[in-house]
Amino acid sequence: MKFGIYGGSMIARFHAQAIQAMEGSELTAVFARRQESADALAEEFGCKAYSDEDLFFKESGIEIVTIATPSGAHLEPAQKAASAGVHIICEKPLEVSLERVDQMIEAADRGGVTLAGIFNRRFNPATQAFKAAVDKKRFGNVALAGASIRWYREPDYYKTSNWKGTWRWDGGGALKNQGIHAIDLLLYLAGPVKRVSASSTRALHKGIKVEDTAVATLEFESGARGIIEGSTACWSENGNPAEVYINGDQGSVVLSDDKFRQWSFREEESSDKSILEEYLIDPQVAAIGANDPSAITPESHQYNFQDVVSAIEENRIPYVDGHEARKAIALISAIYESAKNNGQPINL
Repeated sequence: MKFGIYGGSMIARFHAQAIQAMEGSELTAVFARRQESADALAEEFGCKAYSDEDLFFKESGIEIVTIATPSGAHLEPAQKAASAGVHIICEKPLEVSLERVDQMIEAADRGGVTLAGIFNRRFNPATQAFKAAVDKKRFGNVALAGASIRWYREPDYYKTSNWKGTWRWDGGGALKNQGIHAIDLLLYLAGPVKRVSASSTRALHKGIKVEDTAVATLEFESGARGIIEGSTACWSENGNPAEVYINGDQGSVVLSDDKFRQWSFREEESSDKSILEEYLIDPQVAAIGANDPSAITPESHQYNFQDVVSAIEENRIPYVDGHEARKAIALISAIYESAKNNGQPINL
């Protein structure tokens, strides 16, 4: 499968590394607004560089494009790709608003192409073990489920960018940008939320327009209750891992990044011991991307991309299609609406 990358950002390098690691796929072309950015990425990964997007979509021969632009600049390249018959894999969030997300989904449907989101943490082996436990109803009656993203970003992270920390291009802050992976996992594992109440603030980064800290209380459709807390103002030496947890009357699990801090069930199964041996957290290992976004590795992107390739070849829907990737954005949008209205409960 021939891939192209749209965007010359740091995350585009992760995309390139993931594509190169995939059997049967090749990185054919990259596009960036600045020719020198396209040239640098193309030279590093041995492909063709474009700064003309029409030529990129029409003449490069790509079959799939990965979009790695600022969040508020995802819609237009997705529409171009769909018109050109090119399948789309888009970074999180799909877009900054539900209206723009829905326009992306509609464009893909009209063009008869696949639209997939990048929620690569779903593809970690520990996440899959967690999901298997959920599907087997090992937790019994679930009382609590939540997500905690207590990360840190230096002030320069926002000051040196003209789009981070803005509503127009970032779409939000600690929840929409950093916390969305854990929020997506929470929905994937605990199911849909029907009511939310929230508050948000700028605890540290006073110069940005969006939140750097937010807390939301949740009521799930299952009847469980929960909390989402997200921040980019929480420093620690190794970084705090992003955590997702479920607690029920038959078991409790806490997923910390791609490992478990807790895996405990009233009724033990033979696989529990091997899961703990393989995926128990090492407290000495730095949290993934908690303090430094460049510390993220491309392996889970590779698994995410590979699922999309397999879905196209097998004529099925990818695990994280446009509708699935929309869910976290819908929840975060409701959280923002509640916070804007002094914690007024919002029904989803």
